[in-house]
Amino acid sequence: MATYRRRGRYSWEAQVRRRGWPSQTKTFDTKAEAEAWAAMIESEMNRGVWLDRSEAESTTLGALLDRYEAEVVPALKGAIRERSILHLWRQTPLAKRTVATIRSGDVAQQRDAWLTNGLAPATVLRRLARLSHLFNTARKEWGMESLSNPVELVRKPTPNNARTRRVAAHPANNRHRGHTKDELSRITEASESQMLPTIITLAVETAMRRGEIASLRWEHIDLVRRVAHLPETKNGNSRDVPLSQAALEAFIALLPGHEGTTRRRKTPAVPPSLRGPVFAVHPDGITQAFERALQRARKAYETECMERGHDPKPSFLKDLRFHDLRHEATSRLASRFQLHELAKITGHRDTRMLLRYYHPDAGELAKRMG
Repeated sequence: MATYRRRGRYSWEAQVRRRGWPSQTKTFDTKAEAEAWAAMIESEMNRGVWLDRSEAESTTLGALLDRYEAEVVPALKGAIRERSILHLWRQTPLAKRTVATIRSGDVAQQRDAWLTNGLAPATVLRRLARLSHLFNTARKEWGMESLSNPVELVRKPTPNNARTRRVAAHPANNRHRGHTKDELSRITEASESQMLPTIITLAVETAMRRGEIASLRWEHIDLVRRVAHLPETKNGNSRDVPLSQAALEAFIALLPGHEGTTRRRKTPAVPPSLRGPVFAVHPDGITQAFERALQRARKAYETECMERGHDPKPSFLKDLRFHDLRHEATSRLASRFQLHELAKITGHRDTRMLLRYYHPDAGELAKRMG
């Protein structure tokens, strides 16, 4: 049965007591609002569908983000990136509102604001996915059964994954002796990082992801068999990556006492005492070093063109990302391996996903057609 009492001059308190159910109390501005709320609670209890809304109505999204970061994020891959996504949600107006009041329209408004500011659809999609998982976790595991997931009804932006960027050779109109270097050669020369040239070589020779290269450990490198073992990858599976001759030489050059060593008759083994990370670098550090080297290489290229009286090619050393090296490696390997073999090398669980990375040169395909 519901009871009502005045709280001060301007508020009414409603209390619902029903056998077998916890007592529910809430304060309203008018008695009519209190009566409507009490009638709803009593109806739900009578039908056996009542759910406790108190925690969802008193917890802000900001507080929920803090709990999610403390309890869920440490177990996720890429925890640093996930924390940055949570930080971006904390900066939105929604962070100050209780989670029970957040509706699909509010999330859609934030989605549109990000897209209007020029964020890529894939970036916005990742942020929405993290918020959706937060709401589902609160509802399934944190006792907020009454909480609905507002992200489920929001239209998701369609990511544009159709990148076909390949590593370009030097423009034909600048083919002078000593100046026919491709993009990777120029980026390598422009790099101020000692590790980046080796990392670039491994990326374009093995199709390993940025995070996989950063996580390489010496105890998992078998130079004699020419295999790099990856205990854990993006899709959760382990993988053995075959090493080309160029990748093998890159590893040998990193061995103590073999710095700068060129091709040898006998491949040395990794010393048993050599353990730990091959590269003491974070994945984001690889991207930053690559982008800085790319900018320096483009500037040097423009200076070279100016000195020779040529116009620089607009696309040369422009819009190249480190992940494009995985595209490049996959496309090169596709001309030598069958599809099922290629999937084992690159780590794709679904061979159809290879179509996103395999971008053969149409001219080369035309030559093979005869």
